[in-house]
Amino acid sequence: MPIPRVRRALLTVLGGLVLLGMTGAGVGCHAFSAPVYRGPKSDHFNGEHFVNQEPRQRRMSFFDWQLNRDQGPWAEWTEAPAGAPPPRRVPRGSLRVTFVNHATTLLQLDGVNVLTDPIWSERCSPVSFVGPKRVRPPGIRFEDLPPIDAVILSHNHYDHMDVPTLKRLAEQFPNARFFAGLGNKAFLDSKGLPSVTELDWWQEVQLTPEVKLVSTPAHHFSNRGLSDRNGTLWTSYVLQGPSGVTYFAGDTGYGKHFRQVREKFGPVKLAVLPVGAYKPEAFMEVVHVSPTEAVQASVDLEAKVSVPMHYGTFNLGDDGQEEPVTELRRAIEARTEPKPEFWVLGFGEGRDVP
Repeated sequence: MPIPRVRRALLTVLGGLVLLGMTGAGVGCHAFSAPVYRGPKSDHFNGEHFVNQEPRQRRMSFFDWQLNRDQGPWAEWTEAPAGAPPPRRVPRGSLRVTFVNHATTLLQLDGVNVLTDPIWSERCSPVSFVGPKRVRPPGIRFEDLPPIDAVILSHNHYDHMDVPTLKRLAEQFPNARFFAGLGNKAFLDSKGLPSVTELDWWQEVQLTPEVKLVSTPAHHFSNRGLSDRNGTLWTSYVLQGPSGVTYFAGDTGYGKHFRQVREKFGPVKLAVLPVGAYKPEAFMEVVHVSPTEAVQASVDLEAKVSVPMHYGTFNLGDDGQEEPVTELRRAIEARTEPKPEFWVLGFGEGRDVP
């Protein structure tokens, strides 16, 4: 076989392994595995692996999906100017959200700047030459970020825990603190990330005397390679301060955890919810909410305002580049009372939450 064909075949295999890991159908390469958690059993850790609160089974196998794909359209590249630099900080009692790309948002509240699942890299992959490639530039230039106080990581998949970006952040903002679910500290420490704190569900930490960060449940999975599946915890987060309650869902399927957050913290002022990589639903629904389910999640949370994310940056499912937002608007329009309010922010757009 000619060398170019061999190389293409290898790239195809590795790309498939990356996709398998991100969608929860399988795993990536053994060499990329992260250390796994070891600790006492709990209702979501069986002594070997973390588990979701609600066991669910797929209605379609990975191979059935691959043999019957119906992919929506994606542009090879969408050129767009960067958004305006965010303010350095917002005052006590204020809340501002800026959508950067994928699951990366800048949450500014009560004088604290929090970055969620940051990724500025070209690919979300264990290697630089293959794997899902971004189709548009980040909405905010890295150089335009304000001082970052906290970085919150929902789980260890490559599109949410991007090591090159995390290293840039640690270098640029040496006082930033990094937070992730149980078991992730060992991996992040091995990459030279300082100030890493791992949290169990419902565990909380003070960012300032008035602003609290709480790890809350999600319905997902974790792995970076062959031997670490569900070896570290996935999580969502609540930020609570004078500005109110802010919720970042991370990456998640639909479940009772949205209602649990509302029951524990009261109505949410701002909910940042995923809407993309949801097709085919028979395969994806276990790990990714659909736009319709995101609308229901917003209702469950009694969110004053919700902002969609996890779309339009990396092609990870069969939904098209714009389809999650189009379907979200349709789902909102079709819903009777209560009809939640969603802000579909442009990439790089920031808005103050009243």
